Amino acid sequence: MSGVVGSLPRSGYLAESRYWSAIAFLVALPTLASLIIVVLSLLHPDTEILGHLLRHVLPRVTVNTILLVAGVAMLAGLIGVGLGWLTAMYHFPGSRFFSWALLLPMAMPGYVMAFVAIGFLEYSGPVQTLLRSWAGAEVWFPPIRSRGGIIVVMALALYPYIYLLARNAFLTQGRQALEVGQSLGLTRRQGFFRVALPMARPWIAGGLMLVVMETLADFGTVSVFNYDTFTTAIYQSWFSLFSISSALQLAFFLLLLVFVAVALEYRWRGRTAYITSLSPGAGVVTLTGAGRWVAFGSALLVLLLAFVLPCLQLLAWSIRNGQIDARFLDSGLRTLSLATISALMIAAVAIILVYALRNAGNVARLAGRIATLGYALPGTVLAVGIYTQISGLNGFLNSSLESLTGASPKFFLQGTVLAMLLAYLVRFLAVAYQAVDAAMQRVTVRIDESARSLGVGGWQLLRRVHVPLLRGGLLTALLLVFVDVMKEMPITLMTRPFGWDTFAVRVYEMTAEGQWEQAALPALSIVLTGLIPVIILTRASSHAVATR
Repeated sequence: MSGVVGSLPRSGYLAESRYWSAIAFLVALPTLASLIIVVLSLLHPDTEILGHLLRHVLPRVTVNTILLVAGVAMLAGLIGVGLGWLTAMYHFPGSRFFSWALLLPMAMPGYVMAFVAIGFLEYSGPVQTLLRSWAGAEVWFPPIRSRGGIIVVMALALYPYIYLLARNAFLTQGRQALEVGQSLGLTRRQGFFRVALPMARPWIAGGLMLVVMETLADFGTVSVFNYDTFTTAIYQSWFSLFSISSALQLAFFLLLLVFVAVALEYRWRGRTAYITSLSPGAGVVTLTGAGRWVAFGSALLVLLLAFVLPCLQLLAWSIRNGQIDARFLDSGLRTLSLATISALMIAAVAIILVYALRNAGNVARLAGRIATLGYALPGTVLAVGIYTQISGLNGFLNSSLESLTGASPKFFLQGTVLAMLLAYLVRFLAVAYQAVDAAMQRVTVRIDESARSLGVGGWQLLRRVHVPLLRGGLLTALLLVFVDVMKEMPITLMTRPFGWDTFAVRVYEMTAEGQWEQAALPALSIVLTGLIPVIILTRASSHAVATR
């Protein structure tokens, strides 16, 4: 063997590989440190507060969280799988429109849908007021502020995750799944339950996992409903009981639930994977009679409840009571600047991580997995973990400078935007990484070898060759992270500098005081911005289906 890899001597290649491995582990360090801090917090408990939490808080929030996750997963799964099957395998009035329009609720944050639902359906809201005028003061209406109410709201906000994956699974199966069932003497309905549904299990499991993770991580929706879960308990331990250690210990129990959910999903999904190359139009049946109107009505009802009516209510409130004053403009400017800075920073780190894993050895892949684990961690957990890291660094710098200079410095890094940006990096790096990594798959090894043969390597290869070829993936990463940061509530709320309001924080503060109409304008701004990635996603999904 000549000892040459590309145009680099083997020793040079190994040195470069170690260099990029070190960078990958450096990127993974904040996530790894957050996990370690949460686990080690059990060694230094605040016994008095922890005892109170274990007796009076932990049992209640554990039961509430588990029941909420189970209810949302079942209802969102029923809606997502049912609508995915309808739009993939049947033709009915509006089916082509609904196939993409049913993804629009992804632009509606759960906490926005929550306060719209409460403002619309509570006792003093327009629906119950109208019913009392028709049927008298004693008319019964199901309470919206209930476990059932929050399950319905969150399921309507999260079902698109399952719908998108389930529909794609049914499209790829096409006629084959039903033909197999018919050859066994099954009806079309029996073929769905006994053949098509089991074949789609990996995709459905992936969608359910996203719903479970989003439900476990949710803070805004449960806060609006005053429904206590782990995320609200963590926030209250920090900001009401002023105990960062108790917040960390509650975060540990929430992490346990996250890992249990991951293990259950992996077990249910198994190692199955089904790939077909059938035409997406195969097996499509045109519904006739009452069936087609039942299908149309079902899709329309979900779209109305999950997107159209909330948007119309937000628009009506914004026109009636929305004030574009100095505070709104300040919040908007902070939101846009924070989202822009975060998107640029996270996209840049994603490029570096993708490039590092491409040029490093197998050991560095562990760092890549850790670095992208942050998206599975609830924002409240990350906020506490990152704040603790910044606080420790702040103390170290203060003590070091004091020992060197004799002066007493007053650094307060945990009260700056730095903590927010670092938490965003950990939380949303996976989003940018997936987009950039998908684009990087098109950059073949031969391109790298050709560039190295011309003397272009290291950072020059990244800057002069890869970045220009990754423009599409980079744009997607920038847009997705930009919108995610705009919608993010718990990290912003728990780590922002004093008085540093964003649209999400304004929505939280106003809804906490029951000012639904005043919260409408910033909420509508978030929703309109959230439509950007949904449009990208629907176009990408349509292109993928068209090219099958």
